[in-house]
Amino acid sequence: MLPAYVEYHRPASLEEAVEMFQNLKQANKEPMYWSGGTEILTLGRLNIDTPGSVIDIKNITETMALEKTSQFLSIGAAVPLSVLEDDNSFPLLTEVSSGVADLTARNKITIGGNICGKIFYREAILPFLLADSHVLVADLQGMKEVPINELKMEEGQLLVSIQTDASFLHLPFIARKIRKQWETGYPLITAAAVKTEGQIRLAFSGLCPFPFRSSAMENELNKSELPIENRIERALEHVPEPILDDIEGSREYRLFVLRNLLLDFLTELEGV
Repeated sequence: MLPAYVEYHRPASLEEAVEMFQNLKQANKEPMYWSGGTEILTLGRLNIDTPGSVIDIKNITETMALEKTSQFLSIGAAVPLSVLEDDNSFPLLTEVSSGVADLTARNKITIGGNICGKIFYREAILPFLLADSHVLVADLQGMKEVPINELKMEEGQLLVSIQTDASFLHLPFIARKIRKQWETGYPLITAAAVKTEGQIRLAFSGLCPFPFRSSAMENELNKSELPIENRIERALEHVPEPILDDIEGSREYRLFVLRNLLLDFLTELEGV
């Protein structure tokens, strides 16, 4: 629950939103952009991160748009995960996002909120990393387009939308979410893979303190002339550091799970 003194603002345009953020920041009112608000509320309950003011972006047309053409899929940052599941224009995204929390929460959790969140899992970004998607980001200088694998949000910038080439929407794919036990709680590792032009691409969440796709790992895994076990061991040498070691699972256990995931993914996708 947010404290009663938090200011609420609802701009009508991108320009108004980013300018408002800077003005509130200069006034020491600790602004945060608000779309679904689930993470802000969660961190607030834990007294980890409480804003002094929130800027609700759901009144901005560009952040709520969901558009599909023969060339691309464009998803506004404030579109809830449950809406994307119902739409199902990007089946891999549906598969990955449907494992985020429960349906009640996904009615509030937005795609932009998940991608830009401070909780490190952020697994909804995985399909976009695999699809070489681009994002539109707004700041005081205007709007710019950035490859999602180069996305580094600076304070005050606003994620507007994610654009994905239509050729990536229906590729053969696999997605797995591995939990420590049962079917509840935070995941240990979430992994997703696609096959395009004869090559397998993979992306991971929960292995490191950030979601990632590694071209170095993919290079090793796609050396089909080598035995699968050798390719997996060579790929593991390129896992980014640090590997998480926490209550959800040790570093060693995560690597054990990763080996099994890679074996499953290669076995299934190489036959496609």
